Amino acid sequence: MESGGSSVSARADTVGASSETFEELYEREFGAIVALAYALSGSRAAAEDLAQEAFLVAHRNWETVAGLDAPGAWVRRVAANLSVSAFRRGIAETRALSRLALGRQQVLPELSADDAEFWRAVRSLPRRQAQVIALHYLEDRPVAEIAQILGTADGTVKKHLHDGRQALARRLRLEEGD
Repeated sequence: MESGGSSVSARADTVGASSETFEELYEREFGAIVALAYALSGSRAAAEDLAQEAFLVAHRNWETVAGLDAPGAWVRRVAANLSVSAFRRGIAETRALSRLALGRQQVLPELSADDAEFWRAVRSLPRRQAQVIALHYLEDRPVAEIAQILGTADGTVKKHLHDGRQALARRLRLEEGD
């Protein structure tokens, strides 16, 4: 079945093992991958770097990635994992910079007070809970897609989503129904 090269599905997750090129995947998914990395990292610059790095890994492994049912999900998983690694590296750097800055605080870019507080709370969650919350609320993805992206079972995603919501409610002092 030839697609003629001009018709591309709206989401990489539904493309599957098609004749889609790396460039088409990159063009369509880059913004969403940056948004996911931003939600998990809290830094626009870091988010763009993480997205670029995730796509670089996909490009290096394109023969394998292109044959997957959901190459976009694979790139999201790489970006989510890279964001956790970057966060861990950043802890040591932040401590050193804090000692040098003598109390200067870094301002989060263009976030309302409520958004900044929420995403700080999300980043303080355990790794998988933060990833599930970001994919669910930032990208409005259903449980099954999140499970596919993270390579886990639907029930595991539901558990992380439930536990993450409860932890966020406690940290943000929200009531159960909110």
